[in-house]
Amino acid sequence: MNNKKYISPIIVGFVVGVLMVVPVIKSLACCLLLPVAAFFSLMLDQKANSDFSRLDIKKGVLFGLVTGLVAAFLGTFFDFVITLITHQNDLVITFPELVKTINSFPMDNLTKEEVIGLLSGVVEHITESGFSSLYTFSLLANNLIVNSIFGILGGIIGVQILNSKNKKLE
Repeated sequence: MNNKKYISPIIVGFVVGVLMVVPVIKSLACCLLLPVAAFFSLMLDQKANSDFSRLDIKKGVLFGLVTGLVAAFLGTFFDFVITLITHQNDLVITFPELVKTINSFPMDNLTKEEVIGLLSGVVEHITESGFSSLYTFSLLANNLIVNSIFGILGGIIGVQILNSKNKKLE
């Protein structure tokens, strides 16, 4: 088995993981950055191996998945470290607006109070100690699911684009 088989999605996933903590860029990470990253990892692999033959969809799915998973783990890790050091993150900063939004939802007051109580506990843990296990677990679970889906989509689309591009070169 070739140990360098997934080096390009790992490298590109690392870059996306770092970019996931950059304030403006992180809002684009899942929907735009990850699909482009999966495509880029396929393109890098082709260039590194000088192999411009037809790509299989399976390779696009695997490269997209690996890119998404690496980005998810590293993005969560970097967010965790920054939160631990600064005792601040997006949840802490936007908590007052989040409470207003929850109060505007059409649900009973008891549910609203429980959700707000749960979130205020997370915010309290973060501001006091810099760590909340619920926040960290939720962020990791969200990143794993969303990044994997968008990475796979980017890999599938990337295979189609590269195959049509490579067909023109033949």
